Amino acid sequence: MKKIMNSPDTLVAEALEGLVISFPQYLKQVPGTHVLTRATPKPAGRVGLVSGGGSGHEPAHAGYVGYGMLDAAVAGEVFTSPTPDQVLEGIRVADHGAGVLLVVKNYTGDVMNFDIARELAEAEGIKVATVVVNDDVAVENSSFTTGRRGIAGTIFVHKIAGALAEQGASLEEVEAVANRVIAHVRSMGFALEPCTVPQAGQPTFTLADDEIEMGIGIHGEPGIERQKLRSAHELAQSLLEKIAMDLPLKAGDHLACMVNGMGATPLLELAALAREVSLWSKSHDMPLDVVWTGEFMTSLEMAGASLTLLPLDDTLRTLLAAPCDTPQLRQGVHHD
Repeated sequence: MKKIMNSPDTLVAEALEGLVISFPQYLKQVPGTHVLTRATPKPAGRVGLVSGGGSGHEPAHAGYVGYGMLDAAVAGEVFTSPTPDQVLEGIRVADHGAGVLLVVKNYTGDVMNFDIARELAEAEGIKVATVVVNDDVAVENSSFTTGRRGIAGTIFVHKIAGALAEQGASLEEVEAVANRVIAHVRSMGFALEPCTVPQAGQPTFTLADDEIEMGIGIHGEPGIERQKLRSAHELAQSLLEKIAMDLPLKAGDHLACMVNGMGATPLLELAALAREVSLWSKSHDMPLDVVWTGEFMTSLEMAGASLTLLPLDDTLRTLLAAPCDTPQLRQGVHHD
């Protein structure tokens, strides 16, 4: 195992410190915690957004802390849920008097610990709502969760709910639009190579040179089927057909798409995959209004990608296009 680190035991803490050093205009750390929050807090009377989970998915979730998206991100150890006391600190710092929305990926530890933190915050008089993202169409249940896993589609929830919160909507309105995204966003991914958890020191699974793993999660877990390596065209077709069948989609639907790298996939290859998505959408008469291509939610140094589709109506399209300014995602914001 080759990793740039001093020790597996200190890697997350040191990385969080490094993120604040790298992006001081966006991030500050709540002292004594693994909570990163906005360097410039949201105005009073606005709904706060908190998300988080295990580390190893960078830029998620700290990369989305900032104007138009999250107020705080809570980091656990690598692929491990943050503890309830850490989540509670995130809720406290994100509370601006109008309540806090927790955006949680559907993994058993995350759901349990965020729920405990919610109860503790409510006991302090903070109004809290929770939404659980479950966009992965690959599996109904896994060793990590009951029900579908939450993966890269979570970032669309951050963006759309964050935009509405920034506009001054109520907690009930922000929760409703987040659930609207969750009801319609779908994702599926594959791996060309596994990742290595620093504490484990060995790959989470093994693949032959001509094999890929379809339907992987974001914690290094194996997928649903091992296949022979195929072309970008065939990979895109396979993923998109599975996603489209689950929604279901129909001709005339307008779509947002995320082509997400898993940590070690060159932009060259992700761009080739984005082209295949475009060709597929044209052949099915489903215009691509938005395409995000890059690394949005990774799995350490796993090689591979996931595709996410979200059908758009006028409201979702407008909120997705609204300005935001975070370390990872910046649009519609101009600095003098």
